Order: sequence, then structure tokens, then C-alpha cells
Amino acid sequence: MLDFVAKAKWEAWSQLSNMEKSEAEEKYVQLVDKLLGQDSQTDSSELLTSNEGGVFTVKFNRPSKKNAFSIQMYRDIISGLDKAAADPSVRVLVLTGEGEFYSSGNDLKNVAVLGEPGGLEKAHKGLDLLSEFIDRFIFFPKPLVAAVNGPAIGLAVTTLGLCDFVYASDKATFHTPFSSLGITAEGCSTLLFQQIMGPARANEIILYGRKLSAAEAYSWGLVGDVIPNSHFKQEVTERIKHLAALPPQAVQLTKKLSRGTVATLLQAANKREVEVLKGRFVSEEAIEAATQFFKK
Repeated sequence: MLDFVAKAKWEAWSQLSNMEKSEAEEKYVQLVDKLLGQDSQTDSSELLTSNEGGVFTVKFNRPSKKNAFSIQMYRDIISGLDKAAADPSVRVLVLTGEGEFYSSGNDLKNVAVLGEPGGLEKAHKGLDLLSEFIDRFIFFPKPLVAAVNGPAIGLAVTTLGLCDFVYASDKATFHTPFSSLGITAEGCSTLLFQQIMGPARANEIILYGRKLSAAEAYSWGLVGDVIPNSHFKQEVTERIKHLAALPPQAVQLTKKLSRGTVATLLQAANKREVEVLKGRFVSEEAIEAATQFFKK
């Protein structure tokens, strides 16, 4: 999930192991921020967008960070969704990742602001942005396609339930390690996953943190189809072209009828999940879980 883990393992515990708990917690946040700063190479553009043939494509472009979502990416994806929704030439929106990963979810640096002056307020604003981000998925009026080209983690998994079509490469995996990190699920998954796959399987994913293969995600209903990686891009492109060629008003009205019955429930679930997360990130459990993560 994190690309600096190997660097952190020894340094973190050589510094924290002999401290009192309160001091260790403060030093831990500072240390994470330091490590993130040392590994702060940025891509020229974190999000690539294109609009061609009625298909608006949003590509997560932080391959050196496994396409983790930065604060700026949340803003840019919101902007892209708004632009695509308002543009009558756009018939379909596609989400995909650059490189080997689809996305590793929320960037840990978004939480590392807790170690800064006014950090709690900044973290809460970040979570309010997350809530706005999820609302855009809930109310997006046109077909929303996730082309999962590789591993997906955390938020990159939970938001799949809000997409209309999910196509996965056979190289993709799906992992939501919320409980092991001492935090709670988001992306409306506490509501949608039970509807998609039933309570028992939903609990395997969002409570137990079971990692699914592409084939398992398909059999559980999270993914609509699995396509061999060797021709994944070509096959998905053909399916999207077909979708974009369908009468757009009929497609959008059918989506509105389907989503309209549950949209308010999804919005309420999103609000509840984010409010709980605001407390979890500063909880003893979350701090202890993160500390244990570095100890492994």
C-alpha cells in the first residue's frame, strides 16, 4: 500500500521503541511526514484527462505512488466529473490508472498533516473534501465506467460500487484493509457492499480485509467482467465505444430511474462514514495500528 515501507521499518522502530506512548505518538506523525517528504517525487500531472468520441477519460497519473489520491487529485477529479457532466458532447466517463496499479487509494500524506499546526482542522477539511468527492460519484448523471487495470486498494475499491460498469484486468486485486489500519470504511461501502454481495461477503471485505482476486471480485458481484490483461485496453475500449454510441438520453434517464431510488440513502451513508472517520484518524487504535504496520 505504501511505497516507502521498507525505508520506514527500521528507522521508525529504532526511534520510537523506547519512548513513552504519548511522545511516541507525536514522534510517529512527525516521522511519517519526514519519510513522505524524502520520497516526495511528483509526476508532472497527477491526473490526465481526454475527451474523444463522446468518451471522457480520467487517468490517475501517479505511478511512482501507485496512483494514490492526493488532496489535489480529489479536487481535480471533482472538477473533471463536473466538466463531463455539464458537457453535452460527453456520453461516458471512464476512470483508469497509469502503469501497473489502478490506485492504492488515499495517500497517507493527506493524514500526515495531523503533525502540523492546525493539523486536525486540515485533516477534517480533507475528509469534507472526500465527502464531496463521493457525492459526485453518487450524482454523476452519465454512465461511469471503472477500467481497473491493476491492483485497487481502499477508496479505489469502495468507489467501484458507485460505478455503473466495472471491468477488471485479470491482474487486478481488490483490498480494503480498513480494520487493520484502525479506521472505518468509506465510499458508501457500508451500505452498497451488502446490497451487491450480501452481508457475509461484504463483511469479509470491509471488516476482515480479505483481498480478492479479479475472479473472486467477479463471482462476488463487485466486477462486471474480467478481461485478460494482454488485451484488456483494447477490449474495454471497444465496449466503451458501444456504450457511447447508444442513445444518450435513454441511457441517462434509465440511470436516473435506477439511482434515484437510492441516491438519498447513499448520500446519508457517505455523510455518516466521513463523520466517523474524523474521529478514527486520531484514535488510539488507529495510531497503534499504524505503529504496528511499521513494526512488521
